[in-house]
Amino acid sequence: MEFFKGIPQIDFMAVRKPALIGSVIVFFIAIGSLGFQGLNLGIDFTGGLVAEVHLPGDANINDVRDTLRQGGFPDATVQQFGSPHEIRIQMRAHADQAEAQEIGARVIAVLHKVAPDAALAHAPTVVGAQVGSGLAAKGITAIMVALALMLIYLWFRFEWRLAVGAIAASFHDLVFVIGFFSIFRFQFDLTVLAAVLAMLGYSVNDTVVVFDRIREDFRKKRRSSAREIVNAAINETLSRTIMTSGLTQLVVIAMLIVGGPVLFGFALALFVGILIGTYSSIYIASGTALMLGISKQDLMVKKKEDLVDDMP
Repeated sequence: MEFFKGIPQIDFMAVRKPALIGSVIVFFIAIGSLGFQGLNLGIDFTGGLVAEVHLPGDANINDVRDTLRQGGFPDATVQQFGSPHEIRIQMRAHADQAEAQEIGARVIAVLHKVAPDAALAHAPTVVGAQVGSGLAAKGITAIMVALALMLIYLWFRFEWRLAVGAIAASFHDLVFVIGFFSIFRFQFDLTVLAAVLAMLGYSVNDTVVVFDRIREDFRKKRRSSAREIVNAAINETLSRTIMTSGLTQLVVIAMLIVGGPVLFGFALALFVGILIGTYSSIYIASGTALMLGISKQDLMVKKKEDLVDDMP
């Protein structure tokens, strides 16, 4: 059973200019936030201390987090790994190895309130700022390489006006998601970086689906205007967009609800990215191509000229 029994007739392009103006305003707000207050980087990027703790019984992560927060470690990140008896605690603490031993002892003393037999699995590990800056550089490089490869693909696949629209949408989504984490001070770590890369791929895929239909409709509907064709293509792919985005968001919402703090940043970045990516495929990518003057002449299949033999 199809989601829509008929193709809707929504005039998306009627509000493309207000949508673009709104996007530009939010874009500069995001850039300003990144410039003035930056990102709330996690221990993966800033450096800190990692302690692996063995608990005699099954680890109750929520009890451990609450106990550490009350015991003077409010920014500690706790996650279960390996067996149910092992937990990993990460915290921002600029210390040498000797100071790390002392902090580890304090952590165990605090945990004894909920787990009297808790013990360090091995000596706490110090993640230096140099390692953190290296991860940050690699993360930025990964985003730039992924974005560059996708842009090259889009440039060769589509007519240049459509390619510019897709490139604008991809850059728009990247700035909006990272700016969201900067404005609301959510922690940005390696899991969020992975979600940003996944979001970019999702957004480009959604844009490609819409643009493929725009190209087809330009070649089939010879008497319609460019705006009518773009609207028709978006409406024809709307059912697919809603079903794909909606089902994906159900999984992401489930991660937000039951995934706990470990998956929260990853799920939040995907949730925001899917919403922004769906919006940008319609109003940024398609709207930009329309503003650049895309027409049926640009997308008609070029006929090869018959080769003329110059030989007498």
